[in-house]
Amino acid sequence: MTKRILLLEDGTCFTGTAIGADKETVGEVVFNTGMTGYQETITDPSYCGQIITFTYPLVGNYGINRDDFESIQPVAKGIVVKEAAEFPSNWREQMSLDAFLKEKGIPGIAGIDTRKLTKMIRKEGTLKGMLASEKKDREVLLHHLKAVRLLTDQVSQVSPSKAFTSPGEGKRVVLVDYGVKSSILKELNKRHCHVTVVPHHTTAEEILSMHPDGVMLSNGPGDPKDVPEALDMIRGIQGIIPLFGICLGHQLFALANGGDTFKMKFGHRGANHPVKEIATGRVDFTAQNHGYSVTEKSLLGTDLEVTHVELNDGTIEGLAHTAFKAFTVQYHPEANPGPSDVNYLFDQFIDMMEIEREGKHRHA
Repeated sequence: MTKRILLLEDGTCFTGTAIGADKETVGEVVFNTGMTGYQETITDPSYCGQIITFTYPLVGNYGINRDDFESIQPVAKGIVVKEAAEFPSNWREQMSLDAFLKEKGIPGIAGIDTRKLTKMIRKEGTLKGMLASEKKDREVLLHHLKAVRLLTDQVSQVSPSKAFTSPGEGKRVVLVDYGVKSSILKELNKRHCHVTVVPHHTTAEEILSMHPDGVMLSNGPGDPKDVPEALDMIRGIQGIIPLFGICLGHQLFALANGGDTFKMKFGHRGANHPVKEIATGRVDFTAQNHGYSVTEKSLLGTDLEVTHVELNDGTIEGLAHTAFKAFTVQYHPEANPGPSDVNYLFDQFIDMMEIEREGKHRHA
């Protein structure tokens, strides 16, 4: 078995077995606490530029199938697991995790102490890391690792260059793609929406010219402050068209309305995060994947109200505009991977568009 190392920027080195593609890679090392859903996680565009550590000790046991992709070409930099199942068993399985990683050009490492690594990240915060051959000089590798700058403006790398449509006979929705998971599109299609997916740099004028019933701001990777062009667009459409934002879309909505965001120590990545709806006291378990959060104090004096909070650390998980038909959540209601407690938010979005249309007809 070929040996591979995971070298961290503080000099810590883990030695394990190479899986996936035979290549060297550098990325931000993060951890995901989900017990299942590794295929959806690896193919989620929000992991652009990151090396994903899975805290669950066995990954790949049900293989890879054709149905659970969140994007066609994954953009994660690497995968770290305690044990990679060599012989998956599932009626949908078409290939092993190792074969999939090789096919997609993603290197990985297995057989290391992922619990120790996760505890390090929780203590120190996310770290820059490198996957490389054990045979290479570690001092040389560490020097190179420290010199490499991590990706910025990842949204431009995962957003489409041209608009496209997913036809339907229901509400007409413009989905602004900052790195959208295909599950979001599936939820809209399930509700018969006619969806036009547009690039991240699409302007308010271009969106308004499509005369949509609603606009959705998608999830996506990286720092929301790397997408300043989104803010004018959001300000240009809110109050005119109902708006629903998820994850990065939630953060951009906050920035557009005078709020601020900050980089979290190690972020929320997993399928077991408890979120409380303030108005009702209802608690849902949610799937999350984000390294930035909205700063609570920054919302003072804005037209935004907090609708949801994370029970583990109190961070903001939902916002609503007090004057316009617009709401956002930090978590993922499309539920893949993870629980389906909160996909009712898509119905709430449909209802909001219906109410808005009825109101316009009454005043016509």
